[in-house]
Amino acid sequence: SLPTLTVLVPLLSLAGLFYSASVDETFPQGCTSTSSLCFYSLLLPVTIPVYVFFHLWTWMGIKLFRHN
Repeated sequence: SLPTLTVLVPLLSLAGLFYSASVDETFPQGCTSTSSLCFYSLLLPVTIPVYVFFHLWTWMGIKLFRHN
């Protein structure tokens, strides 16, 4: 299910970005407001590398804990 998520999340955020560009009249400045869809469509792709980093960090911690 992870490869599906890694493809689906950027596509959904890209769709949200295009939607905000076509509908929102204050498009570039509105991306800084937390109530806009554009803000979250820019925020969502960042969650994937953060998830991968912390998943690997946890795995490395478990490996180091077991071998010491």
